[in-house]
Amino acid sequence: MRAAAGRWSCLTLLLAVAAAPCAAAAPQEQPAALSLTGSQQQAVGIRIEHPLPLTSATAVGAYGTVLDPAALAGDLGRVQSTRAAATAAAAEAARLERLYRDDAQASLRAWQSAQAQSVEAAAQARAAAMSFALQWGPLAGWSAARQHVLLEALGARRQLLLRADVPGHGLGGALDARALVEVDGVQVAARVLGALPRTDAQSQSAGWLLELEGAPPGFGPGARAVVRLRSAATTAGLLVPAAALLYAEQGAYVYRLTASGTDTFRYAAVTVKPLARVGSAWLVDGLTRADQIVVQGAGVLWSLQGIGSFSAAEEEHD
Repeated sequence: MRAAAGRWSCLTLLLAVAAAPCAAAAPQEQPAALSLTGSQQQAVGIRIEHPLPLTSATAVGAYGTVLDPAALAGDLGRVQSTRAAATAAAAEAARLERLYRDDAQASLRAWQSAQAQSVEAAAQARAAAMSFALQWGPLAGWSAARQHVLLEALGARRQLLLRADVPGHGLGGALDARALVEVDGVQVAARVLGALPRTDAQSQSAGWLLELEGAPPGFGPGARAVVRLRSAATTAGLLVPAAALLYAEQGAYVYRLTASGTDTFRYAAVTVKPLARVGSAWLVDGLTRADQIVVQGAGVLWSLQGIGSFSAAEEEHD
């Protein structure tokens, strides 16, 4: 009987809020405190827990595209061939200079022509090297032997290279060396080789070069996948479920238990600052380890107060 009476009390309270549209629609700087009896709390399914301390790296969502190893082989071959051509042209210009100065067996015109060809070949070699560095980033600093080993592994499909882009966002700061690539629901570990200087023209995004080993069959050049990168810097805070977090014009907040008696539970809204997403929860600032917050039923408290806001869980669901 007591539980039934509590449910009727809760329903009466809900009807009272609905019957006062002017009060509910009025803007509030801070949600007012709210009291519930034990029966009302049980009827609406309020659950309270302490937030958990956690230090976590900020996760960064990205979109990955598997790169064609033939393009890498072509660009690397262009760098090597133009470099060899520049070396040969410089040697020929030096040879003709010696002949011209020693016994005039070479004409001045031939020497000057060789000099022009040497300058042109050197410019092409520099352009090819710059283009390679923009396109392939960290691979430009590898030794020729290491580049050759990578090409062999790519050709044998023992490894894959993937470009990870964060659309519309220039990602600053260092990244963790580890990343995850989701392929058909399977998480594949990847290694972050470094940043790619060339910005994607369509997404205007920063790019990172990833190396995958043992990728699933059928996941080849041109394939796209969701990538999860992590910042190298860590953030410390308190972990709360997404269902506990609500948003209003004044920012994000949670409901905290401020007092509890024999049959009375008082709740107040506390402003928090979301720091990072961790799975289905959020790392926030603005709480203490001793706080007791509503982790289930925060939307019910919101509806009882008539605050115009929405929860983080509802936003993710939409």
